Amino acid sequence: MAARRISSLLSCSLSYSSLLPKGRFCGVGRVVSGYSTSAGIENPINPSIKVHCTQLLINGNFVDSASGKTFPTYDPRTGDVIAHVAEGDAEDIDRAVCAARKAFDGGPWPKMTAYERSKVLFRFADLLDKHIEELATLETWDNGKPYEQSAKIELPMISRIIRYYAGWADKIHGLTIPADGPHLVQTIHEPVGVAGQIIPWNFPLLMFAWKVGPALACGCTIVLKSAEQTPLSALYAAKLLHEAGLPPGVLNLVSGFGPTAGAALASHMDVDKLAFTGSSETGKIVLELASKSNLKPVTLELGGKSPFIVCKDADVDKAVELAHFALFFNQGQCCSAGSRIYVHEDVHDEFIEKAKARALKRSVGDPFKAGVEQGPQIDSEQFEKILMYIRSGIESGATLITGGDRLGSKGFYIQPTVFANVKEDMLIAQDEIFGPVQSILKFRDMDEVIRRANSTRYGLAAGVFTNDLDTANTLSRALKVGTVWINCYDVFDAAIPFGGYKMSGQGREKGVHCLSNYLQVKAIVAPLKNAAWI
Repeated sequence: MAARRISSLLSCSLSYSSLLPKGRFCGVGRVVSGYSTSAGIENPINPSIKVHCTQLLINGNFVDSASGKTFPTYDPRTGDVIAHVAEGDAEDIDRAVCAARKAFDGGPWPKMTAYERSKVLFRFADLLDKHIEELATLETWDNGKPYEQSAKIELPMISRIIRYYAGWADKIHGLTIPADGPHLVQTIHEPVGVAGQIIPWNFPLLMFAWKVGPALACGCTIVLKSAEQTPLSALYAAKLLHEAGLPPGVLNLVSGFGPTAGAALASHMDVDKLAFTGSSETGKIVLELASKSNLKPVTLELGGKSPFIVCKDADVDKAVELAHFALFFNQGQCCSAGSRIYVHEDVHDEFIEKAKARALKRSVGDPFKAGVEQGPQIDSEQFEKILMYIRSGIESGATLITGGDRLGSKGFYIQPTVFANVKEDMLIAQDEIFGPVQSILKFRDMDEVIRRANSTRYGLAAGVFTNDLDTANTLSRALKVGTVWINCYDVFDAAIPFGGYKMSGQGREKGVHCLSNYLQVKAIVAPLKNAAWI
């Protein structure tokens, strides 16, 4: 659900801040000031918990990095430091991989019965439910998403994912296959070994569950690198997983940066499989490092520029609300965000006015305050990148309907922004902005909107809003994306596979399909002597 979600593996070659005018915050056209802004941006609520887990987790113990270095993790509401976290590098990755290899080759985890492994995961899910307040507070404090979203939506999804894969642990089995001759042929599914996993900053705990759940259910051991922007919640969750009975070395967690820890993990010769969620640009580098090392298999869940198509028969009020959610959820920092809104010409003008009104009603403020829909962006780099794209939209001729500037004088808050008269060749229609910027485009007929919706390098998801079954069926089959939501959006059930076409990735997360990412299939053939039947 994710995101560039840039869990940066390597530093990006493009420095967004270098493209902006100098100065801490750069305005881009103050169009409106009527947002439903929560009183709390200037005086944020002080979280009630203390941060305890800041070290690396290697071989069942929290330890300092080999270098002794730490790095700060920041509160996006203010830019203030929350805590200093151990900074892992290549040496720490090697320590973690060695622990994971020892746990896989000689430890109890892969040799446990699948039922025993499932019980550990079920206990972990129970602990997640018990510690919702602490986990949700860390997630919001480090990331900036609304606390109500963390506690009431995401944490229940996370424990559900873990229980889903706990249920799968003892249901992974092979086949008995009839052969053309007197042979007994069977297949078995073996854990792939040591899995390297790199998760992003936009949904830290949810991506932790998407990665860790299936890998542990299959009997793998793990080295996981968290995003340097949001290390805190994953460390706390990893502590709970060990309280649930996970043996030492099965899950190792290294906080650190892309060029050091991330690159070392992707290129490590003793990592058997790699899973990455992040930007398409970084995904290419991950794939290259994996292929140049030991040719380890890689699954990639990457960027998106998802179309949301509003047909002429749509209930406009409902379509506006759903399109608003599809784009602005999680501050727009969602890989599947419906960021290209195609609206039929018959309802286009009405949609524009109502989209503007809905954006102006959006409550933006301190994410710990009740009723807030939108918190700050993750950090100053993402904040300035979004403003750069807004400025690009204005300069390229799109009509800024509302928004377009920062909100408040503290933190990384951006006004909910709506553009109309957007064309496909504009950057705001092609690039993944990863922020609260809605682009609205007009279309005339079915063939046109299919062609235009598919005219992107991405293929992660799409939304279709229509009351006509034939229209829904035609669009859902014609759109070159991994998920199509019809009259809904961002439905992420644990059993529904998620992944993309084209540059949105390879492989699938969630559901039964994800298990194959962490399994090897072995064929076993033996002769049959004096068989009564073949």
